[in-house]
Amino acid sequence: MASTPAEFSWTDVGVFLRRRHADLRRHFVFEYYPWYANDPFRHWQQWGREPPTDLAANTVPLLGAYDSRSTAVIEQHARWIAESGVGVVNLSWWRPGSFSDQAVHTVMDVMRDHDIRVTFHLEPYGSERVDLLSADICYLLSEYGDKRRWDCFFLHERADGSRGPIFKIFATTLPERIKDCHGAFIDIPFYVPDTRWRRSIDQAREDLLGQFDHVTLLSDTWDVRRTKHAGLDGIAIYDPVVEPESWLDHALTASRLRSVFSFSVNPGLDEIKRRKVVPDSCYTPRPFLPRMPDIDWSRENHVANAHELAADRIRTTLEWSLYLQTHPWLGNVDAGFFLVYLTSFNEWHEGHQFEPMKDRALLSPDERALGYHNPEDGSYRLRLITELLRRL
Repeated sequence: MASTPAEFSWTDVGVFLRRRHADLRRHFVFEYYPWYANDPFRHWQQWGREPPTDLAANTVPLLGAYDSRSTAVIEQHARWIAESGVGVVNLSWWRPGSFSDQAVHTVMDVMRDHDIRVTFHLEPYGSERVDLLSADICYLLSEYGDKRRWDCFFLHERADGSRGPIFKIFATTLPERIKDCHGAFIDIPFYVPDTRWRRSIDQAREDLLGQFDHVTLLSDTWDVRRTKHAGLDGIAIYDPVVEPESWLDHALTASRLRSVFSFSVNPGLDEIKRRKVVPDSCYTPRPFLPRMPDIDWSRENHVANAHELAADRIRTTLEWSLYLQTHPWLGNVDAGFFLVYLTSFNEWHEGHQFEPMKDRALLSPDERALGYHNPEDGSYRLRLITELLRRL
């Protein structure tokens, strides 16, 4: 079980944040994935699964194998998100015309009606796309900001009242190659040299010059020095398996380099296992939580213990994120920056979703036979984060 910061005080943090940020709910962001479909199935069938009963997830959603483009589904999502106290969703976005791009206007229409803002998580840029970063950002600002008269687009406000868009960029400062379990070096497909990232990001800043008080570009990778060299403003770590006690070192490094930082609030990782593994491959399932023994999901006491540990991790990661972002010795306070990403609302493949699951008792015989990990209370994660945010 992870430890909490020794000096953390909910009362002190709440007072501090309310003094600096008039609309505090706009500083809590759910990672949101608009990539599911059911006619035909999309994403639910990954890695050999056969929906609608056999899903690419370890838990069955309360809404079943839904379609991300369904207005009724998005309406329910928006109600849950609004009731939780979270005021922003961060959409996974893959490029103009992509499946996720085609869902954005519908998502924004519904989120707007529930007073929720929308921002974007730009997904992988390999060497063939990195030079399109500026064009993509300009497209997002034009199509979903300017053309909609900024009715739903999230503009992040810092403590001094300055405002501007904020984008997280996936897989930026990656190594060129790594050594696999057999000792052989393999190339990383999304590797782009830092100097090329810098040229692309500088171009984006030049194209947007004078339009906003600031444009904040964040990397979801750990290497703050390379992130700084690549021209990004800071890090927003997605990784749901790293122990939060290790975050302090990254926050200190970011502060020394005048970079901002945000760490993921999450319940751990309950990622689906691949059923077909190539012999002698280096595939190894990632653990549910760091330093945790194997879980026998067929045993009710193991299931209950796993969900208690997930709830503890939600509390612990939230406390660490709040503590590090409000500590006067660290750089976010001087920068007036505060933003907490919650990983995630609905990334079902990796199993860190806050979206409600079916209660375990409601699983069908066929679902039980597939060994799903549904908890006794399928809404426990969303209920917990709602209770915690109310304390602020």
